[in-house]
Amino acid sequence: MTPVRAALDATDSVGGISALFWLPIVALAVALVIKVPSLVKLWRDPMLRAVGGLLLFACAVFVFASPAVIGWTNRITGVPNLAAPLVYSLLTALCASWLLLIVAWRNGLTDRSAATRRTARWVVFAYAGVVAALWVLFVLADVPVERRRDLDTYYATTPFMRESILLYLTAHTVASSITARLIWNWVRTDGLDAWLRWGLRLLGFGYASNLLFGAAKLTAVTARLTGHDLDRLSTDLAPTAACVSATLVAIGFILPHSGQYLRERRRVRLAHRRLRPLYLLARQVNAGRAPRTPRATAEMRLIRRETFIRDALLQLARHLDEKLRERSYAAALGLGHPAGRAKALAAGVTVLAAVEARERAPRIDCAATPSGPETAYLLQEIQAVSQALRHRSDIEAVRARASSTGRENLPA
Repeated sequence: MTPVRAALDATDSVGGISALFWLPIVALAVALVIKVPSLVKLWRDPMLRAVGGLLLFACAVFVFASPAVIGWTNRITGVPNLAAPLVYSLLTALCASWLLLIVAWRNGLTDRSAATRRTARWVVFAYAGVVAALWVLFVLADVPVERRRDLDTYYATTPFMRESILLYLTAHTVASSITARLIWNWVRTDGLDAWLRWGLRLLGFGYASNLLFGAAKLTAVTARLTGHDLDRLSTDLAPTAACVSATLVAIGFILPHSGQYLRERRRVRLAHRRLRPLYLLARQVNAGRAPRTPRATAEMRLIRRETFIRDALLQLARHLDEKLRERSYAAALGLGHPAGRAKALAAGVTVLAAVEARERAPRIDCAATPSGPETAYLLQEIQAVSQALRHRSDIEAVRARASSTGRENLPA
């Protein structure tokens, strides 16, 4: 017994679905769950509808194509092999959703033009016609012996069933070829997000695997028509290719969302951590009082930290020395720092001097409106200033040079 056949024969205790089919079902279900919020909010978007339909039909195909579920369907309906046109119809609907996705996402962008809507209607009508023909052919065919795994090759020479098998395989191959080719064209599109590009690559590999499924099935069926036996291509290779394809397609849809989500989480947490030096200085200004956000989201903690810092900087406004900042900026440039870093170092020197001046000054009513130099540059550049405060040696070097420059400029 081959490993693939063993996997097909192995059944899970829940629902009797073959073990080989569980991975694509789970992956597709996860991708569908991730897409549900967007589908609910933006249901009018044709591309999102196509993606939702694609994932839903793909899940249905693998559930109903499992040998155990095929047997259950035939037993419940009392019609031998009725599961065949059902699975063929679901697979054909899946192919239509691939093409609708291609139509809606032309050149990598959602297209809502009248021409696109007309093309989408033609795809729906054409594949609906294929589905109708599949059922008519099945009714006309004589298929009394139930076949759960090898129906395509067993009935490959049976009138009407032969045409039904060739029809669904042709529709599948055409849709796979068009989708794979255009997705690989999109991979080369300029300006794509890195996570989206990798997602498209996985989709491309997934649809290429779909072509392997179609090629294996068509080869096995053609061999039967010519009096040869290559059934293992249909019963072993094709199911494996289909499962690999569906898993890659599901991951291709999941990856851009997950990657962008993780990248945003990392950006927020990194921004929160980078503000720590300036935050500690702000706590000194506020006598140790700081916002407590133990259960807040990462975004809310970042917002509260930024607000806390800006409030503290406003309290320092009357103590900021604009001339010291100008001298510090010139000193930082003189020490070889680039202009952007020199500006941040100069701001850091000015803030530290303002904190010291505030501690020496008599207590002033906190309710009074702050007055002093313009603080907009500080409020807008708190990330850069905080990062500059991490390097106290650079701050002290700039401060020392700025102080010596100030003394040289004093009148004799």
